[in-house]
Amino acid sequence: MKRIVNFSAGPATLPLAVLEQVQAELLDWRGSGMSVMEMSHRDKEFMSIAQDAEKDLREIAGIPANYKVLFLQGGATGQFTFLPMNLLRGKTGFDYVLTGDWGKKAAKEAGKYGKVNIAASSEADKFTRIPDVKTWKLDPNAAYVHITPNETIHGVEFHQEPETNGVPLVADMSSNILSRPIDISKYGLIYAGAQKNIGPSGITIVIVREDLIGQAVPSTPGIFDYKQMADNESMLNTPPCFSWYVSGLVFKWIKENGGLAGIGERNARKAAALYDYIDSQDFYRNPVAKADRSRMNIPFTLANAELDADFLKGAKAAGLSGLKGHRSVGGMRASIYNAMTQEGVNALIEYMKEFARTKG
Repeated sequence: MKRIVNFSAGPATLPLAVLEQVQAELLDWRGSGMSVMEMSHRDKEFMSIAQDAEKDLREIAGIPANYKVLFLQGGATGQFTFLPMNLLRGKTGFDYVLTGDWGKKAAKEAGKYGKVNIAASSEADKFTRIPDVKTWKLDPNAAYVHITPNETIHGVEFHQEPETNGVPLVADMSSNILSRPIDISKYGLIYAGAQKNIGPSGITIVIVREDLIGQAVPSTPGIFDYKQMADNESMLNTPPCFSWYVSGLVFKWIKENGGLAGIGERNARKAAALYDYIDSQDFYRNPVAKADRSRMNIPFTLANAELDADFLKGAKAAGLSGLKGHRSVGGMRASIYNAMTQEGVNALIEYMKEFARTKG
């Protein structure tokens, strides 16, 4: 079997060691006589998987004791709705900073539950930069300030946390969670779909400060209520057991590979190698302001867009998959999440060089 190099934005490539462990345990998890997919979430076998995963996540991410960790369903898109329902807390509105399409979608959903103040937006610049924090128009009475630290479509990333003057900072970290060390205490809530840096799709991580939960609007369904889910250890209903299990294996893989410090250094090297090549010639171009470039999602265009189809066809033949850019922006996009190897990035660079040599 020959595996491709998968640059998909998500679901994304997983560590080979994790896939091999899943394969080995698929029919019989550690002598239990059954697959994790067949276990009751109430049995001691799965309870041990769930508890171990949370323990490892807390350890690698440095999650303080006064934060709850929830393993939920509905993806990050579900959180666009669950978030305002839970965190409105008697306020009338929210601040949203728009740095890409996902932030726009989150703001649109929040508008169903309160007044959305667009504190800043880089849409006029086609989402190629982070708006200067000095220009943000924050509401001191907002329920929270929402950012998308990494926008997968446009390839921009926050490289430090903005100051929000005491208003809880909320972040959709779906595409850069666990990619480097961060200070969790600077956030009121972090949410992330698993399918990029954590595990298979189907599970969503929510890390929330305890004082922010327990005040959901009365119409909030129980399954959407962070407090009820926390009180039931994320098992108010049957959770996505298999995704939870695989995510736990990925947390152990991160621990074995230097923790977030080691993962962050590796991600920085991968991104630097690809950006350095793109910047070294004129055949390819990255449109994002250099200070705001993503280390996870690297969009690029060819000087001649008529060559796009040939580029993708040749890439597929070379075993490089998932490089087509999002339909809203076109061009190409290489997503190089945690599990993408340096060898995979090097293979892409060599293909790009050869394509430019023969087509330029």
